[in-house]
Amino acid sequence: MQDTPRFEYTGPEELRVPITRALQRVVDPEVALSILDVGLVYAVTLTEDKAHVLMTMTSAACPVTDLIIDDVQAELDPVIPPHMKIVVEICWEPPWGPERMSPHARQLMQW
Repeated sequence: MQDTPRFEYTGPEELRVPITRALQRVVDPEVALSILDVGLVYAVTLTEDKAHVLMTMTSAACPVTDLIIDDVQAELDPVIPPHMKIVVEICWEPPWGPERMSPHARQLMQW
């Protein structure tokens, strides 16, 4: 996880590592890499009643978007306090680019 691209995090510090580990377990099945290694997560913001994940896909035509969103919610559910709603938002700005990938992912993909 050390060479994984960082995402913006706003929330209690004690939840940063559990959230990061949970997101690291979510795999983009098209490339068989963690969504963090691919660089799909832009930000995680925790408020009093919500955990908001802002992320993107490698393309607007990604056929596994719903699967990835479901996996994000499933992995975060055990680590997010039960009173908080998990909201995953897909955005297209800024667009994803291979520079968002971790060095490990770029090496595996030979980029």
